[in-house]
Amino acid sequence: MKSDTGVAAVDRAFSVLSVFDEEGAAMTLAGLSSRTGLYKSTILRLLDSLMAAGMVHRDADGRYSLGPTALRLGQIYQRSAGLERTLLPIMKDLVAQGSESPSLHVRKDREHRICVLRVDSDHSTLDRVRAGTLRPLDRGAAGHVLRAFGEEAEPTEVRIAGLATSLGETEADCAGVSAPVFGTSAKLFGALSLSGPRLRFEGPPLELQQALVCDGAARMSRALGAPL
Repeated sequence: MKSDTGVAAVDRAFSVLSVFDEEGAAMTLAGLSSRTGLYKSTILRLLDSLMAAGMVHRDADGRYSLGPTALRLGQIYQRSAGLERTLLPIMKDLVAQGSESPSLHVRKDREHRICVLRVDSDHSTLDRVRAGTLRPLDRGAAGHVLRAFGEEAEPTEVRIAGLATSLGETEADCAGVSAPVFGTSAKLFGALSLSGPRLRFEGPPLELQQALVCDGAARMSRALGAPL
């Protein structure tokens, strides 16, 4: 049997990654062996390298799933394939309708989210979110949406409402509203957020921002190929 070095090892590693399907179900070592035809001992050596690179994640129950690096590479591909060209016009149109500053957030890992797209509103006073900004996953409207419609599936009130509102969670003087953006197979892609100074999220202005973020998220989802 060939050693797990060089091109042979790369081919085997890709064969392991290829068995993770769109449903995102975690797999056991036995399942990986059955799907790839590789010995368990060989797969374990490959998994050690894949986990070190963040390509694969091992759950507490010993099952394996794609890791955060795989997500990051997918996001880079989607941006290079025209994500900005597809979604930025929607965000700019929201600003034209009177929205606060729109930003698109995706999950980075189990504790953080990252802003990948941002458009400033027409207001003179803005919040401090920029593309590349890293924020906690457990705070802020976008964080609540990513948790509610992602792995944690919580809190349930966000799932029922279809959006989240946050007042002063990440910054005392800022607020935001957020709604989920879905991609193909109705899988969660990210969270669209409208954010700005807290004083502009009171009464009727808040209701307007909530309506705009839901409309914008739905338009983004359709643009990304989510089922209607």
